[in-house]
Order: sequence, then C-alpha cells, then structure tokens
Amino acid sequence: MNIQIYSTPQCPFCVRAKTLLQEIKLAYEELDASIEANMHEMISRTGNRTVPKIFIDGNSAGGFC
Repeated sequence: MNIQIYSTPQCPFCVRAKTLLQEIKLAYEELDASIEANMHEMISRTGNRTVPKIFIDGNSAGGFC
C-alpha cells in the first residue's frame, strides 16, 4: 500500500492525520505543501489548496477532520 499525505508543519489537522497513520502503523510519504512545487502538484491533483490531502495507491482518500 502506498500512502502519500500533503501537509504543512503548522496545520493541526495534518498533525492529527499523521499521528493516526503512525498509531495504526501505516507507513506514508509526507509531501510538504508549504513547498511551492508540492502545493502546485497537490492543487493539480485535487483542485484545491487545503491540507491535509491523503492519497492511498494514487486515489484520493480526502483529508482529516
């Protein structure tokens, strides 16, 4: 299973999403959306700029709330 999460360091929802993935022992690749190139990639994949954005095997799984 390939999990990617777009997040920013200051986002409390991002921290909660990453904590949940760690607690259930799922490895993930973190993409820092505060880096312009990652933000542009995320926007092109999702159509918006809110974080977190989670993808599982290339499919959007949404965010965290």
